[in-house]
Amino acid sequence: MLKRRRFKQSVPFTERLAQWAREVRQRAEALPPGTERDDLLAKARQADTAAHIDDWANSPELQPPT
Repeated sequence: MLKRRRFKQSVPFTERLAQWAREVRQRAEALPPGTERDDLLAKARQADTAAHIDDWANSPELQPPT
């Protein structure tokens, strides 16, 4: 059975998401208004939301549901 290769990420998940969102926004700015640009901007917003949820989920103030 093959073992999966694993490695530690050198950059935290939220930083990778933020960098990717910046790159997507830059690509969207270079495009004319249209569907492709809107799709890229939506993906950037989703990445921002994912980073926010990850920060919230990993916060020390997070309490378990009661």
